[in-house]
Amino acid sequence: MTAHEPSPTPPTGPLTVAVLIGSVRTGRFGPTVARWFTAQAAQRDDVAVELIDLIDYPLPLELATPGDAPDETTGRLRDDLAARLGRADAFVVVTPEYNNTIPAALKNAIDWIFDEWAAKPVGFVSYGGMSGGLWAVAHLRHVFTELHAVPLRESLVFHQAWNKFDGDSPRDAEESEVAAKTMLSRLVWWADALRAARAARPYQR
Repeated sequence: MTAHEPSPTPPTGPLTVAVLIGSVRTGRFGPTVARWFTAQAAQRDDVAVELIDLIDYPLPLELATPGDAPDETTGRLRDDLAARLGRADAFVVVTPEYNNTIPAALKNAIDWIFDEWAAKPVGFVSYGGMSGGLWAVAHLRHVFTELHAVPLRESLVFHQAWNKFDGDSPRDAEESEVAAKTMLSRLVWWADALRAARAARPYQR
């Protein structure tokens, strides 16, 4: 930028937060957790929430050969998902853990997308049995760091989740809502800062 060029105008308006449902198994509990969290996020005036269910994106496990276009159906699914993620200023991944790690469908979807993750914050809402999905979150932090995203320190964890919810709401509603507000505050801070930074200077890998 030269001395005569005006400074970029900082972006304004609500931040778009994409909430991803990371499990596609029959009988999954993820939509219940995601709906609750989405309702918490929607209470903020500075956030616009977009719920993305990976069951709507059955991408094949075999990635396209670099330089080759995928088949038409796969290309359409990938491009639609990439567009939705590209519009987002931040992500929240709702995930269980399978065999102490990330659900295969979630990892596969992450791998099909590339630039859209970069320079954006990622929060995690995990659920499961005794561990509450924490192993999956630990592994996801490494994955998203490799993709140049910014994983948050704070996360929400639901241990023995099937016993913690009464319908669509946690039984310890007050405690869970406080935890959600804390994570959302951190997410919004990073999302706002990184949106301004990307506008001022596009992120270079």
